[in-house]
Amino acid sequence: MRQLYPGLLALGGAVLALPALAQSEAGVGGVVRNDAGQPIPGATVFLKGTLIGTGTNREGQFSLPADFSDGPVVISVSFVGYETRELELSKPTPDVVVTLNEAVTLNEVVVAASRVEESLQQAPVTVEKVGAVQVQRLPPPDVLAGLNQFKGIDVNSSSMVMSSLSTRGFNSPKSERVIQLVDYFDTQSPSLNINSGNLTGLPELDIASIEVIHGPASALYGANAFNGVVLLNSKDPFVTEGFSARVRGGQRSYFDGQLRYAHKIGKRFAFKVLGSYLTADDWLASNYSPASLRVTPNNNPAGSPLGYDAVNRYGDVSNTFNPAQQLPGGTSPELYGKTVFMPGFAETTLVADDNKAKAFKVVPTVSYLLTDKIKATVGASINRGTASYQSSSRYRLRDFGTNQYRGELRGERWFLRGSSTQDFGNNSYDLGFLGAFIQNSPIAEGSATTYAQRFFGTYNGAYKQARAGSLPVEQALAEAQKAANATQLAPGDARFGELRAAIIQDNRPGRGARLNPSSLLNEGNAQYDFRFGKSTSLILGASYRKFRLGSNGQFFSDDDQRIQNHEMGAYTQFSQQLLDDRLKLALAVRVDAFKNFDPAVSPRASAVYSVGENRQHSFRASYGRAFRSPTQLDQYVRLDVGPVLLLGNVGKGFDGLTLPSTTAPSVPIHVDPLQLERLSTYEVGYRGTLSNKLYVDLNYYRSQYNDFIGAQRFIGNPNGTPPNPGRVLQVWTNADQEVHTQGGSAGVNYTVVKPLTLSANYSLNVLDRSRISDENFQTFFNTPKHKFNLGASGTAGQLSYSANYRWAQGHLYETPFAVGELANYSSLDAYVGYTIPRLATTVQAGGANLLDSNNVQVYGGPNIGRLAYVGLLVDIK
Repeated sequence: MRQLYPGLLALGGAVLALPALAQSEAGVGGVVRNDAGQPIPGATVFLKGTLIGTGTNREGQFSLPADFSDGPVVISVSFVGYETRELELSKPTPDVVVTLNEAVTLNEVVVAASRVEESLQQAPVTVEKVGAVQVQRLPPPDVLAGLNQFKGIDVNSSSMVMSSLSTRGFNSPKSERVIQLVDYFDTQSPSLNINSGNLTGLPELDIASIEVIHGPASALYGANAFNGVVLLNSKDPFVTEGFSARVRGGQRSYFDGQLRYAHKIGKRFAFKVLGSYLTADDWLASNYSPASLRVTPNNNPAGSPLGYDAVNRYGDVSNTFNPAQQLPGGTSPELYGKTVFMPGFAETTLVADDNKAKAFKVVPTVSYLLTDKIKATVGASINRGTASYQSSSRYRLRDFGTNQYRGELRGERWFLRGSSTQDFGNNSYDLGFLGAFIQNSPIAEGSATTYAQRFFGTYNGAYKQARAGSLPVEQALAEAQKAANATQLAPGDARFGELRAAIIQDNRPGRGARLNPSSLLNEGNAQYDFRFGKSTSLILGASYRKFRLGSNGQFFSDDDQRIQNHEMGAYTQFSQQLLDDRLKLALAVRVDAFKNFDPAVSPRASAVYSVGENRQHSFRASYGRAFRSPTQLDQYVRLDVGPVLLLGNVGKGFDGLTLPSTTAPSVPIHVDPLQLERLSTYEVGYRGTLSNKLYVDLNYYRSQYNDFIGAQRFIGNPNGTPPNPGRVLQVWTNADQEVHTQGGSAGVNYTVVKPLTLSANYSLNVLDRSRISDENFQTFFNTPKHKFNLGASGTAGQLSYSANYRWAQGHLYETPFAVGELANYSSLDAYVGYTIPRLATTVQAGGANLLDSNNVQVYGGPNIGRLAYVGLLVDIK
């Protein structure tokens, strides 16, 4: 680092010199300070009514070009945690002194809730905003995983850098009911439709803020803005110039390096370049409890001499003995009807040297001011990563990546945006397939006998021999299991390594485990904000999305060419302020059309009323309807997992037979094709401040879900015709059950003194099953009923810190891969930083789950244990 400092400081001097040289030519310049007279670095200064802006440097200084030929200009100065000030200047002024007073949280500006700028006080729904300073204090390695400490937000981590967010229930490892955006561009993988935490997002050094909408938002965002929206806002290179670098290292071979450089050339042109690289020993799953009977209907209990299918053991191949089997010496009648499981391989064994979590990002952006009020921006986001993902199986996404190219043309009240995203599976593979195909491989090249056949043959022979020796049944089964286990392929055997490598690289359905999809998503959207005076606004917007799905027949039904799917929508929002702007009424509605489904209408109506001398108390109420479009996998999957064939369901449906059981025979059924899932939510809430020190945010909601999307298994034919004889199929379909939920959250922040702010929040989510007639109906609610956070944060001189303790109640967790009860889980996270101003450097230390408590957030996923780190942040403005 000593050799690095001179270069960094020299570069910083060059960057700092640019605004200084420009100041003599600028129309407006000066300094921004707080009420104690201290400079505020990083404050934003804009010429009101234009897109011309800048940020203050380390000394709080700024300079802006300004044209006074048409009269006075107004500058707007803002910084998170302070009141925004506007100053009118009648002539060029190089020495303006702007003093910002500390502000209550209600004065912060949010954009996600209504797709236009508004104060948090007037936001019509529950929304959480996390600023850049808070982002820097969140524990590593995935910034979005740190949002677990805020009210009403649940994060499910299935790997070191693979996390998913949800609000108000129905969590999952893939966030199919929440959309995730970076500067309003969708970051999902087109093939898997997953939002993988910040794996495809922004490096933390470039995050200006994160906004999270709780609950339905389809009225403004369309399909799948069902249980929330996560919006990451990046830093504007015109406003936040300079060089930043961050390096962190810690436990589990953790290393995280990030760079950001942004520079403005003249008045019109600016660019920024971002890069980040993270690596660590990944969290791997190790739950060896028996799989639920919902997943493996013929499973045995743990410790059974018949063996059992374990949650995180892959290749637990089973065999149900019957008289028709041609085993050497015949099958013992005492084994007829019994299912024996061959023990598979642990996740650590199959992942082997792929156990490193990795995340690599390169994000270049160029912006140009066509006029003072119109800005053009083009950029790219190149992401590659290695992590574990959980859905119908556990998958190792190795070198999985996305390339996104995007462009925006934006005015003060309108925008045009377009993007193209392509994903790459690269060397990803299915752990379930890998384990099963190893077991079903021949015991030697050219042999007609597989390891599984040898195992079950040995089991049968040993059992017969033991019974012939007069051993009781249980003891004979134990002897058979011992003899069969001795025939297993050992992970240390050279053939195991050969088979593992060959199967991972083989993408042939039914033979290989490799998953290498490469699909595309092209998207365009536009919006205009009409203003009628100061109190009336009308927004009009539209969007179009087109998927081009490709897997070479691996898990989509795309044998000959890419599958093409599209959806489009248009929306409007009318808002009116009344009663001296204390009352804000808004009505939004959106209409969406789809290739495979009927059109959907999503309305939202809201009212916000502010009272108090300074309007410091705000009451809100809203009603919204939303819908979820089935994922591309739900619509077009074709994946043979052995006992079950997974199929998409957007045709004419299926004729089939119910699965037989011990109490009921098979009966004919018809499975209807998929439709949209629908949600209606009522919400009331309050935001307010007391004594300028205590901030309170409360909300309560009730939701009703119809046409709930879930999985159904039956006996049928892939073409939908009646089975003859058919096989077990699994398709996604809509349930007749109506699902109701309710809950709320409460958050308080209390500033004891300036260096100490205490925070606490509580979240309640309740699933009401009283209207569900089928006791076996799976809701996939996956949400703790009770959850709370306790925290403290602040800044004292050059020292900054934060600490948070989170606790969540255990609950039922359901995925197609695994179903089971989570125990209570918790985490203590902390951060401390000390800034050395003359070196523009902050020394950092911190960690997540410092007590190394149980922190399993996904059943069948890993325990997210302790990760402590130290680091340096260099920030030259």
